[in-house]
Amino acid sequence: MSRESEDLFDCILMADDRFHVEGYQEGFNEGRRQGMIDGRKHGASHGAKISSEVSFYYGFGITWKCLLQNNDDVKSRKRLKALESLIGLIQKFPHKDPQFENLQEDMEKVRAKFRQVCSLLNVPTDFSDYVKSGGSGGMSF
Repeated sequence: MSRESEDLFDCILMADDRFHVEGYQEGFNEGRRQGMIDGRKHGASHGAKISSEVSFYYGFGITWKCLLQNNDDVKSRKRLKALESLIGLIQKFPHKDPQFENLQEDMEKVRAKFRQVCSLLNVPTDFSDYVKSGGSGGMSF
């Protein structure tokens, strides 16, 4: 009888530890699951912002290239060369590889080239000046 009572008391005393371990494991698994969901949402949002910015720069470059390609003066040739450099950087941009290790550095190069082109063209350099948000917080076409 004393052996049975010892086992019963051990079970009761160890329940606190067991519940602590089980609770920790359940909380850890739930945190991991929620972290994956939140990380995926953040990644998609951040990726969409970068994609929108790069797409804008590309459209900007192509449009200005079309406008300037028939001009023969020295200033236009210099502007056209800078535009072609911007377009080249964007075309080399790693669109399909979200884990590219130099993504931020390449993005900074594109932004710097965009600022240079804007300076040559005498247009505002702030990307957000060109993007107007609609009532829902998205882009308005």
